[in-house]
Amino acid sequence: MKKFTILLASLFVAFSTLPAFADNDRIITVEELPAAARQFIATYFKGVDISYAKVDEEFFDKEYKVVFVDGSTVGFFKNGDWKEVDCKYGAVPAGIVPKQIVDGVSSRFAGRKVVCIDRDRRGYDVELDNGLDLEFDSRFRLLDIGD
Repeated sequence: MKKFTILLASLFVAFSTLPAFADNDRIITVEELPAAARQFIATYFKGVDISYAKVDEEFFDKEYKVVFVDGSTVGFFKNGDWKEVDCKYGAVPAGIVPKQIVDGVSSRFAGRKVVCIDRDRRGYDVELDNGLDLEFDSRFRLLDIGD
């Protein structure tokens, strides 16, 4: 019984400290970003100064984030593909937002700009400059409109 109690206490201590090691953000240089991320920045954010870049290393995953001086941010998956583009004070650069979403936004919300886009395997979340949030599935069908 004593061994069981010691084992149980050891497991409790191990699992209670585990989350402290799971989140490991650190500042990196742009050269440390994956090649695809560097190419994305060179293509869509040419001439915009970078404030900093960081990597978030978790147990089995890695994500990158680049913050620009103008307030824009871009998140990348571990392979360098973009995950999220947030242009707080302007529109997301042309060519990032899929054409089907651009067409849907311009037909339903004329004159509105996409200021943030986030993607995952299920689809896309888009924020417009008027504060509307649009959710699209992976086939670019509009699923939900929120504010």
